[in-house]
Amino acid sequence: MTDVLRRGRASLAFAFFAQGAAFALLVTRIPAVQDRYGVSDALLPVFLAAVPVLAGAGSVATERLVKRVRPSRVLRWSQPVVLLALLGAGAGGAGQVAVLAVALGVFGLAVGALDASMNMLGVSLQRSYGRSITLGFHAVYSLGGIVGASLAWAGAHWQLALWVSYLPVVAVLLPAALLGSRWYVDGEPAPVRKAPGDGGGVGFTLLLPLCLVMTFAYIGDSTVSNWSAKYLEDVLGGSEQLATVPYNVYMVTTLAGRAVGDLGVRRFGAVAVVRIGALVAAGGFAVVALAPGPWVGMLGFTLLGLGLCVLVPQTFAAAGRRAFEQYGPGASDTAIARLNIFNYVGFLVGSPLVGALGDAWSYRGAMLVPMVLVLVTLGYARSFAAQPDRYGGGHERPRTADVGRGSNGL
Repeated sequence: MTDVLRRGRASLAFAFFAQGAAFALLVTRIPAVQDRYGVSDALLPVFLAAVPVLAGAGSVATERLVKRVRPSRVLRWSQPVVLLALLGAGAGGAGQVAVLAVALGVFGLAVGALDASMNMLGVSLQRSYGRSITLGFHAVYSLGGIVGASLAWAGAHWQLALWVSYLPVVAVLLPAALLGSRWYVDGEPAPVRKAPGDGGGVGFTLLLPLCLVMTFAYIGDSTVSNWSAKYLEDVLGGSEQLATVPYNVYMVTTLAGRAVGDLGVRRFGAVAVVRIGALVAAGGFAVVALAPGPWVGMLGFTLLGLGLCVLVPQTFAAAGRRAFEQYGPGASDTAIARLNIFNYVGFLVGSPLVGALGDAWSYRGAMLVPMVLVLVTLGYARSFAAQPDRYGGGHERPRTADVGRGSNGL
């Protein structure tokens, strides 16, 4: 494997790490942001919903943008914008709600472009390597999330102002990300073969199963991130301190599962890994729903991390691969940008869905809904297979013609 690809892989891994840290620093300090700006409880959901909505818009814009500039360029400049917007969100004060609105708006748009371009590069690198590596990138993202959440805890523990917590992180990550962007690697550009009746070159029917899987996976993920603490304390009778543990356990097991997931894909194929992940995740939701006490509930959240962790990376990889196989290299970026929108759809739907069902019915019953949705993924597992005539047995071979230049050469 060439040094160009190795450097490209390492620099992209750092981009995933930086994004995981930045996102965790924002979402784990939402109560502090609300207090600092004096945002009411009625207005806060509007701000929180605006971020994924604008991120979806950023992903749509990226689909069009990468037809003119390479994804590495989009990633190179969107990541600093995300970091600076994070700092901006912590820089305002009481009554400066407009400052927060602008900062979160910029953050959302840039995150959409960042998520889409990162995964475009990850999928094109996987195609160049000829073996599964995308789960490793998402494992580094999870590691960044753990680091970011830990730094957020330290800032809250020492009662540091938000900008004091954010500034050192941004000061380290921003120049490092810009430096690392010199070694990003793009796939070779190529004309996109048009799909019948689809001006964008990628038929919607090709992506529909994967869009559903992405939505269901993020409904499950948002259920854990938004409701695990409340569920453990209010439903399972855990202490306030113990209620903070499930999400941390979920993050750690997500990291562990993704760290070894690429080996599983290489050995057993993507279809088998997705099926196993869906079954483990569904089992996790079942354990959570039926748990007699907090420690059994903790086991359920552990299983959820191990199961859900493989679905999103493999969905991006499958979308890029299927579009590439049918329409050519340029279609891979289009497919990933479109699929990325359903990341935010799942995030928007998941938390309100579980909350509404919990209030109207029961929170135990509400946990069965994401369980059923994750099980539906089993019906779409074949969408994750590579074309056998191109790659054989669901595994990829190196395609040296697809190895792009480093972004220095653009």
